[in-house]
Amino acid sequence: MEEFYLGDIASREAIREAAFRYARGVDRLDLELMQSAYWPDATDDHGRFVGNGWEFAERVVGTHDRWLTTMHCNMQHSIEFDDRNHARGEIYNITYLVPRDGGDWSVWLGRYLDRYEQRDGEWRIVHRICVHEATTTIAHAPMVGDMSNFRTGEIDRPRGDRPLGM
Repeated sequence: MEEFYLGDIASREAIREAAFRYARGVDRLDLELMQSAYWPDATDDHGRFVGNGWEFAERVVGTHDRWLTTMHCNMQHSIEFDDRNHARGEIYNITYLVPRDGGDWSVWLGRYLDRYEQRDGEWRIVHRICVHEATTTIAHAPMVGDMSNFRTGEIDRPRGDRPLGM
């Protein structure tokens, strides 16, 4: 029983890492990183796009460059295992989309309903459904103070070969 428990913990962490790669890939416009969250034959249903996960990643990396920055914030990631190689998950997500022109931010609220599969010891998304709950805007109101010494939100877009944290 203990061996299965330890494997369960490692699998949960590997699944969460796949979900994090998706979010970081979108926010950094890093196609390879985003695609690494999906199996090559995975499907994604994002409402406006229903099809192959890798093709979805190509589309998103191409369309999200219109934003100065995006922040996909994943929360409450619940995971249930069907067996040692198949799991289902639900992630609550808030995404902030910051326009290049300094205008109002768009905020997207929803959930990801995922099916995960482990192949050769690696977990990735095999099917994702994006559930839209609500959207809103936030008026752009810069912080008081001199922010000119801070890096901008796009300093690491596209990320390329730079290591994490650079």
